[in-house]
Amino acid sequence: MIIRVVIEPDEDFFVAYCPELRGCVTYDRTEKEALANAKEAIELYLRPL
Repeated sequence: MIIRVVIEPDEDFFVAYCPELRGCVTYDRTEKEALANAKEAIELYLRPL
């Protein structure tokens, strides 16, 4: 499965979100950290209950 992650600068942070996964949004101070957070958020989002 391929899931897009969009990373955009926002003042002092980088915001990472997944357009295909509603509400799957995270942020951090660097692009690399924001991407790592997004990967974790995707895993949690898709994890079965």
